[in-house]
Amino acid sequence: MGVDSINALVAQLSRLPGIGTKSAQRLAYFILDMPDGGARELAASIVRARDSVRYCPVCGNYTDTEPCAICRDQSRSEETICVVEEARDVFSMEKLREYRGKYHVLHGAISPTDGIGPGDIRIRELMARVEAGKVREVILATNPDVKGEATASYIARLLKPKGIRVTRIAHGIPIGGNLEYIDEMTLLKAMEGRREM
Repeated sequence: MGVDSINALVAQLSRLPGIGTKSAQRLAYFILDMPDGGARELAASIVRARDSVRYCPVCGNYTDTEPCAICRDQSRSEETICVVEEARDVFSMEKLREYRGKYHVLHGAISPTDGIGPGDIRIRELMARVEAGKVREVILATNPDVKGEATASYIARLLKPKGIRVTRIAHGIPIGGNLEYIDEMTLLKAMEGRREM
């Protein structure tokens, strides 16, 4: 592998979130030092995941089955839906091992400055699930930033007239923080301290 190939690998790795040039260089050299089979399996795993993982048609979470394992799980309550912005936030919530309801992934947040309105995220699908009649509580677990707050407020205004209990996770999570970076205890306390909207 020549210098151009190494530079190309470093450039691709540095496109990953949280990976700067120095980290990308370390990862590139780590990959180059891996046994041939390990490097090929890493590449094959990436391709397999890209080919087989898609969004659950019910909740919007990542899955390789339809519907996802959480939506299929009969032991989970269908009366509570936890609304999150991104599919990776479901993973963060699941690490708690405390929440036993279902999820709804919006795939974004309302942001007029970015041209993202309510019709651009999965709010219609959430309303359809609520109107199906089994849901009693919607927990709004959008990020505690301006976009997340605007999204939570908008959804709460839509749900309140339907007689659904609408709660918001507590703000033990720092403003500007993202759920995927929050430790489990802070996230657990935020869930326990959720409030009515």
